[in-house]
Amino acid sequence: MNFKNLKKYLAILLIAISIIPQMALAYSSYVIPGGEPIGVSLNSKGILVVGFYDVNNKNPGSDAGLKIGDSIIAINNKNTNTISEMVSIISSSKDKIDIQYIRNNKTYNTTLQLVIGEDNVYKTGLYVKDSITGLGTLTFIDPETKIYGILGHEITEKSSGLKLEVKDGKIFEATITNIIKTERGTPGEKNAKFSSNNIYGTVFENTDKGVFGKYTGKLPNKQTLKVANKDEIKVGDAKILTTINGNKVEEFSIKITKINNNSNQKTKNLLFEITDERLINETGGVVQGMSGSPIIQNNMIIGAVTHVVVDNPKKGYGIFITNMLEEAEN
Repeated sequence: MNFKNLKKYLAILLIAISIIPQMALAYSSYVIPGGEPIGVSLNSKGILVVGFYDVNNKNPGSDAGLKIGDSIIAINNKNTNTISEMVSIISSSKDKIDIQYIRNNKTYNTTLQLVIGEDNVYKTGLYVKDSITGLGTLTFIDPETKIYGILGHEITEKSSGLKLEVKDGKIFEATITNIIKTERGTPGEKNAKFSSNNIYGTVFENTDKGVFGKYTGKLPNKQTLKVANKDEIKVGDAKILTTINGNKVEEFSIKITKINNNSNQKTKNLLFEITDERLINETGGVVQGMSGSPIIQNNMIIGAVTHVVVDNPKKGYGIFITNMLEEAEN
């Protein structure tokens, strides 16, 4: 290769290298910030076992080897996703059912002996769920892709503490009605009224970095904010956007006290303290339902509220916004 061709080759190579990082950035550089309360309903993949009960001094569910957190995906070789489907199959069965279930991402099979209860109806001895409904806070909407993120952490099933594996779901309108204050050692919570018919979007993913989906409603009339890179975030003053009454999003002052750039830490990236006296008076600190509230610094969105420090509820943790956006695009 002569010198002239070598220079041409190097120029093409440098251009290619300079383009790759921009192409790798799948999410937008500017997003619509949230702060609004959001109702979320998730339908599970299969039927989730959440508990057991005795039938005539027997425990058929436990005797079959099932455990809390197992996800039943088929009964008598029929795919089963809802409790109504499960009841229908059992009602046409005799004294036992063949169950296929998932535990720790592995599929197993077992046979459950049905037991006749006092009402002369066959019982499984299982408490089960096929959906979960809860409250969170909208973090962002990507105006280009219409992908949204809420919570900044996963939704778990209360009885098992395990992350719900999602088949599908929706987000919808919620209105804050009152707040139970947080006290040291006891997290408070937002209470809300749901309008489940006023749907804002679909759900396609429940992950340890948040719940994500496609926003199908009318985009909020808000100014977009720049997405901060991790190296743009500083210790010092910031604010959160959240709702403590009705649907009104308000700004409240906080102070970032620590930044954790450890690549192994995916969710508790920011430690902050609430400095806004009004918010402290109204909520006592970080409360349940505040998860997902956007954290803003220097007119950039830098993260979202995720956890409360139980021993000092004026303090909380936040996730980097880039971690949420990268997860949403996976």
